[in-house]
Amino acid sequence: MRSFRRFAWCVLAYHVGVIAWGALVRATGSGAGCGQHWPTCNGQVVPRSAAAQTLVEYTHRATSGIALVLVVVLVAWSRRAFPRGHPARSAAALSMLFIVTEALLGAGLVLFGWVAADASAGRGWAMALHLVNTFMLLAALALTAGVSAPRDVSASAPRGTSPALLIVALVATALAGITGAIAALGDTLYPATSFVAGFRQELGAGTSLLLRLRVLHPFVAGAAGLLLVAGVRRAAFVCPEQRVQRAALAVTALVAIEVVAGAVNVLLLAPVWLQILHLVLADVIWISSVLVAGWSFASPVGQRVADVAVTRLAGG
Repeated sequence: MRSFRRFAWCVLAYHVGVIAWGALVRATGSGAGCGQHWPTCNGQVVPRSAAAQTLVEYTHRATSGIALVLVVVLVAWSRRAFPRGHPARSAAALSMLFIVTEALLGAGLVLFGWVAADASAGRGWAMALHLVNTFMLLAALALTAGVSAPRDVSASAPRGTSPALLIVALVATALAGITGAIAALGDTLYPATSFVAGFRQELGAGTSLLLRLRVLHPFVAGAAGLLLVAGVRRAAFVCPEQRVQRAALAVTALVAIEVVAGAVNVLLLAPVWLQILHLVLADVIWISSVLVAGWSFASPVGQRVADVAVTRLAGG
């Protein structure tokens, strides 16, 4: 199981890299590098064009294909390594589902022309769905790796309940990710020449809906960050296992770094490298938060917490 666990963490890290490259595709306007062709690139299996946009888009497709193969191996290995009903097998199966829908959503963006300079409402909705599916894929992969580790049976007794707050925080984080994806698209389609000019763009008459929604992201992200820190700290208090404590501490530190990165991103007018860093930080925060939830809910302490909650609800 140790080899499986290492492989699962590597698959997760690889997917974060693929997602970061996907952000590069969007930020550089390279989504149309293969034309409206999928799965081929400009009608060819291996494109002959040396255009930079084509190379960026084709590389993303190639690495995404490798990601699919890795998940297939992960699912097959999980079925050999764990008995029926083990959560690692279930999480791996979910990762297979989400990577297939991830590929279909990516194909839809290309086939419907929701790439490059397209500013239609359809692209905005598609990107929101894409972001949610990406988060679900990362969550499934993270849990596959996380629950494959032996449980800490020496944990102390539960100290209250925490599921509701952490679940609300995770939902808020997903909403922050959606507004972030829309804000990043607005930065790509409507680049500002200065901070003041960008602010005027967002509030001006006849402004695109993408720009009007961009202004919401800092407020949604700030609220989500506060909820998330409160949720993971509560989970760490309820389930005092070492891995939960470390993950909760990491989330708290990463949220603070992400806030700074977001502010700098706005002040520097969203340079591509900082957009990608901002996204990677968001992905790592999401992964760490999902692990806090998974470990705290699935641990012996978490199970005792659930028993206590059920007893209270039943009036026992």
